[in-house]
Amino acid sequence: MQNKIIIFDTTLRDGEQSPGASLNIYEKVEIARQLAKLKVDVIETGFPVSSSVQFDAVQRIAGEVDVLTAGLARTVEGDIKAAYDALKGADKFRIHTFLGTSDIHLSGKFGDDRYGKTMGEKRKTILKMACDAVAYAKTFTDDVEFSPEDAGRTDIGYLSEITEAVIDAGATTVNIPDTTGYTMPDEFGAKIAELKQRVNNIDQAVISIHCHNDLGLAVANSLSAIQNGARQVECTINGIGERAGNASLEEIVMALKVRKDLWDCGTDIRTEEINNTSRMVSGFTGMIVQPNKAIVGENAFAHESGIHQDGVLKLKLTYEIMKPESVGVADTKIILGRHSGRHGLSSRLEHLGYHLTREEMDSIYQQFLVLADKKKEVFDNDLRVLMGDEARKEEEHYRLDYLHVTLGTDAIPTATIRLNVDEKVIEESAIGDGPVDACFNAIDRALGTKSHIESYQVRSITSGRQAQGEVLVRVRKGERSFVGKGVSTDIIEASTKAYLEALREQRVFSIEDEFLEMVATP
Repeated sequence: MQNKIIIFDTTLRDGEQSPGASLNIYEKVEIARQLAKLKVDVIETGFPVSSSVQFDAVQRIAGEVDVLTAGLARTVEGDIKAAYDALKGADKFRIHTFLGTSDIHLSGKFGDDRYGKTMGEKRKTILKMACDAVAYAKTFTDDVEFSPEDAGRTDIGYLSEITEAVIDAGATTVNIPDTTGYTMPDEFGAKIAELKQRVNNIDQAVISIHCHNDLGLAVANSLSAIQNGARQVECTINGIGERAGNASLEEIVMALKVRKDLWDCGTDIRTEEINNTSRMVSGFTGMIVQPNKAIVGENAFAHESGIHQDGVLKLKLTYEIMKPESVGVADTKIILGRHSGRHGLSSRLEHLGYHLTREEMDSIYQQFLVLADKKKEVFDNDLRVLMGDEARKEEEHYRLDYLHVTLGTDAIPTATIRLNVDEKVIEESAIGDGPVDACFNAIDRALGTKSHIESYQVRSITSGRQAQGEVLVRVRKGERSFVGKGVSTDIIEASTKAYLEALREQRVFSIEDEFLEMVATP
């Protein structure tokens, strides 16, 4: 395509940095496969040096997904080498290195005298660090991206200088991030246009942009940058990411497609896969898509007003500027219930983007039958929930085998549980201020724990009177918080599962901390 916009998806890196959005390896690989089906151009798979789980996930994705994969690295040789080691199994890969360049970052992150006493000295040090990192990354791959972090608040003169220098050092993509979501659309677009004028070798690299949504302007800023010459946009599914999130992939892609009369550029995205991808990411991360979210919200193609309904029934274009089918929103004609067979279930799961082995299918089908006995109809969101539960089984250290709760207006809430803890059976009972509290107290007695619960959220995630409920529990230990998710048609059971998963996440991090401390000890 002439004037193609490269879609650089960072859902698995920046998106996963959303509080509570931690993904396991299975979930990351499944999302990467769906992103490949969506036909994104680049998948930023993670930050390999940050943990062993991150490294393993990047390595798995690089070896299994036929899309250009990227790994993030600071301007440190160890980071860059770790990114290479994780990515080298891919047919094609990119090393993405970054360094703060605004005066605010130079005063904060690089405030000590090692980087120079004056701002001018600090800038020279940072410029050399950037060029050295790009040159080192270039020894591993021809595809190197550099990001001057907080470019939105970086002086245009210095930003131009460091951009030209890293291109000379070998960068093939220079990403201009509005890291804090501070700039206005006209301001950000003008910065891209001025870089194109000031930087002599700018034609030797692709200009990329990475906008955050702190003021709700990430998509607007991205489109303004494209209008002024940027040809790669970094974005995430559902707009998830640090703080208020990133620019939303689906909004940018559909803005370019729906208003193609205004744009001389476009993407290769298979838009019919947008809805499936959005639902998968939401299901695995536990991050709810707000109902009125553009493109992928439950209400994006819903009409309640009588005037709107009449208009749409007569001519959809009256109130719909795009067809629901164009983003994968369409009614399915396959009704799943207790009489459905493996073939129908397998077909629907494949349509939703999941790829199962025969053994995995057998396991999911048995869970499906149990659920179908409770519900007259099993919906797509039910299946996504089942897949989320299956994904967590590989890492399940605490399994709930039995739960019995007694409560009433004149009775003290009491919970009895039986847990399987690494194949050891433990039974305990406890009372509490309500059935959920009693369950949590019984778990604490069984495991010898006592966690501070920061938040407890309940929502319905499927349709009908027998809808499945999802519970999100966030617990804190020291400076860290851990999120667990539980799903069931019984909200007390869902709460118990969520608390157990939060404790499992806490256990995994404790083991990893102990390992890192042991390795660091001489």
